[in-house]
Amino acid sequence: MKIRVLLADDHTVVRFGLRMLLESAEDMEVVGEAGNGREAVELAQKLTPHVAVLDVIMPQLNGLDAARRIAREAPQTKILILSTYAHDHFLEQAMAAAVSGYLTKETAASELLKAIRTIVSGRQYFSPHMSKRLVELAPNRLSARRMSFSGKPLTAREAEVLQLIAEGDSNKTIADKLRISIKTIEKHRQSVMQKLNIHETAGLTRYAINHGMIQIQ
Repeated sequence: MKIRVLLADDHTVVRFGLRMLLESAEDMEVVGEAGNGREAVELAQKLTPHVAVLDVIMPQLNGLDAARRIAREAPQTKILILSTYAHDHFLEQAMAAAVSGYLTKETAASELLKAIRTIVSGRQYFSPHMSKRLVELAPNRLSARRMSFSGKPLTAREAEVLQLIAEGDSNKTIADKLRISIKTIEKHRQSVMQKLNIHETAGLTRYAINHGMIQIQ
């Protein structure tokens, strides 16, 4: 039986290259592609792949929050983060999301197939640099902490709303995307502002950029 892989990256060219690499292996098949984190979650639920390969920075729902959603809603799917970014912050967030592996894109050509096979076998796989940082980071830093100034963490839904606010969506647009009422969105928005002690949209946007939720094009 072939290893079923879902690819999620907002760059079509990157997905094309990854698909070509994976389909060169006789034991793998790409069963779906997503251009944003929300679509990745939906496809993971629908297609039940063995492995979901997620970029960190994606629109609508970033890769780390998508990983948390997939772990909860499609637990049979293993998560492999494949990103340009190798910062400690992303590694800590990935570990908190209980991913099975983390590769940098610069090592993908030589390590991706091995990483996927390792993950499917039930083990974890991290690129050499990430493995080194895991050893060097103090254990208490690799915690499940979430973004917060006050020490009170954002919920998964609040993090989704924050990202969409930072991407410039109105309350109505966010409500339509999340399929919940505008009133509920307003409550989430107020809660985010209170927890982060940020009370204007520009400040929320800066926060989202600084914490890797969105990327300036």
